[in-house]
Amino acid sequence: MDKRKNNGGHKTAGRKSKAEEQNLIEKLTPFEDEALKQLEASVKAGHSWAIKMYFEYKYGKPKESKDITTNGESINKPVFEFFD
Repeated sequence: MDKRKNNGGHKTAGRKSKAEEQNLIEKLTPFEDEALKQLEASVKAGHSWAIKMYFEYKYGKPKESKDITTNGESINKPVFEFFD
């Protein structure tokens, strides 16, 4: 077993090879115009998933931020105090 892979030995786990990816792209290319028409129709129909998809592909996903609070109060202790 290849110890460099962290997939539990599952043969189909992990990223597909470049050749497999290119093969899939070639198979799907003829449907590109129709897919874009359907996405356009879904955006015009006001489907939120289509609008979200459009903006995420056009501008990228917004950066996530985490607000860590406890009972509505921010934690304002220096890190080293947690290790005393």
